[in-house]
Amino acid sequence: MTLEKPGVEMEVKFFLSDLPALRDRLLSLGAEQKQARTFEKNERFDTPDGALALSGRALRLRHDLRDILTFKGPSSIIDGVRVRPEHEVFIDNPDKARLILEGLGYEMTVRYEKWRTVYLLNDLFITLDELPYGHFIEIEGADTALIRATAGALALDWDARIEASYLELFERLKQSKGLTMRNLTFADFAGITFAGSDLGVRPADCPFLS
Repeated sequence: MTLEKPGVEMEVKFFLSDLPALRDRLLSLGAEQKQARTFEKNERFDTPDGALALSGRALRLRHDLRDILTFKGPSSIIDGVRVRPEHEVFIDNPDKARLILEGLGYEMTVRYEKWRTVYLLNDLFITLDELPYGHFIEIEGADTALIRATAGALALDWDARIEASYLELFERLKQSKGLTMRNLTFADFAGITFAGSDLGVRPADCPFLS
């Protein structure tokens, strides 16, 4: 399943210490599952000199239930929520799409993976993400006040929210642990142990665990 979006991404992200407990809390509030746990592969493209990343833009091919090409513009923080332009289109032939991107001068710079489950609550999309370096929740919608209120209903510490992207966290982790791998895949992270502090984050659910 792919979610329709209005051209602007408004979301907040939190690091979790207990994803199953958070899922139970989400369901107790009446959340409806919109996408079952799905494996997701992503390829990020950029120019050889990294012009897109340097300007805060992103170009991505995503492969899960569908193949999707995504462009994201520079982000800003509004009321503690990360806001950025986002445009997506379905791709019927990802190999051809990759050739088009390469023909335009872009190259694949990093590959990353995650497992994602999507819920709908209070007209917001709630995603539970399992990455090679930890578990996260993202709350996305069109109203920053509603996003914050829903985070509170889920007993998440608002001050522990994360403004960095998953790839920015990956770079932090590589620096803190002296890692040299190019890609953020489960195979690359096999046997590696780390803490939230290695990512520069702390769990948002810790103070509320019973």
